[in-house]
Amino acid sequence: MKSETKSRTARRMQGVQGEAAFEMLSRANELERQGRSIIHLEIGEPDFDTPEPILNAGIDWLKRGATHYSPTPGLPELREAVARHLSSRHSAEIDPGNVIISPGAKMAIFAVIHSVIDPGDEVIFADPGYPAYEAAIRMAGGKSVPVQLEEANEFRLSLEEVARRITPQTKMIVINSPQNPTGGVLTLEDLQRLADLARRDDLLILSDEIYSDIYYADPPASMLDIASILDRLFLVNGFSKTFAMTGWRLGYVVVPADIFRTVDLFVNNSISSTATFTQRAALEAFTPNTWKAVNKIVREFERRRDVFIDGLNRIAGIRCLKPLGSFYLFPNVSALGMPSKEIADRLLDEAGVAALPGTAFGRYGEGYLRFSFANSLTNIETAIERIDKFVTNLP
Repeated sequence: MKSETKSRTARRMQGVQGEAAFEMLSRANELERQGRSIIHLEIGEPDFDTPEPILNAGIDWLKRGATHYSPTPGLPELREAVARHLSSRHSAEIDPGNVIISPGAKMAIFAVIHSVIDPGDEVIFADPGYPAYEAAIRMAGGKSVPVQLEEANEFRLSLEEVARRITPQTKMIVINSPQNPTGGVLTLEDLQRLADLARRDDLLILSDEIYSDIYYADPPASMLDIASILDRLFLVNGFSKTFAMTGWRLGYVVVPADIFRTVDLFVNNSISSTATFTQRAALEAFTPNTWKAVNKIVREFERRRDVFIDGLNRIAGIRCLKPLGSFYLFPNVSALGMPSKEIADRLLDEAGVAALPGTAFGRYGEGYLRFSFANSLTNIETAIERIDKFVTNLP
């Protein structure tokens, strides 16, 4: 009797999805190679160059031989700089000994989730949201518990709904503010209520604050503004978005002291350490000249946001809230009467505008698109014209 063929794919990978942004980018690039004019609004990275002080430092450190292993948790100098920076901005006093440097914030997210989540543990997160959270949860054997973000609530996570979804199996809540893909921002009151829930039910919090320096009103509140939560908080951030360093792959996480050894062990056994020259260069991120460049970039993002918002809201069938942070718009296109993926596919194929369907960020993203406004104002204005023409010609 013929034996049943064994699966060559691990069960933990079943149902794991890749980031749609890279898939759409690949499709858009192929159309460009065919001679099509494509406006890239799909990929979530700044279109600016890395600020010159960081760039020059990276080149200098490469020439000086900073090409060898660093300690697993990162260079002491960078861990200290990160701790000083966070402590100067927030209520909590961060110990450099609790900081781990990682090759990108995504790696930090995976390191944390795989270090603390057991099979069957439940993890609550926002939907629509950054897809890496659910991927990491699934790959760790945990159970995903998405909570819908409502446009009517300015895409802020409902703490009432979070409380209703907590069970004895819940171990962690993941938040992201300012948020990808919606640009929603949690208030200090929201974070305080979240901290209260975490203490009440003995939960961990993973707070992804990668867009914390890209904001257009008051500085967004941080979980670090609630100093009493440090014993159960994993604070993830990095250099990719603020300093236009996506390709440098450099992030960090602040870890509770009693779990530090475990997360460090995961990093040790997965990536060994983060590239030394990138860490040396990143020390320049905390200098006044670099922050002048960052502030200039954020003001340009704000100008683009306002033009893009106004343009989209003039198109019949599209409405869009003004995001308070990040560089994304999340317009409601449900009135167009098509699934989000069909709209995104047709925008690319028929209008030459690359965007992502809201469902790339979870099932509750249906009826929305995500546009990145990390592109030139000229291209954004052209994209608005193309989107308007596309919508006008729909039957």
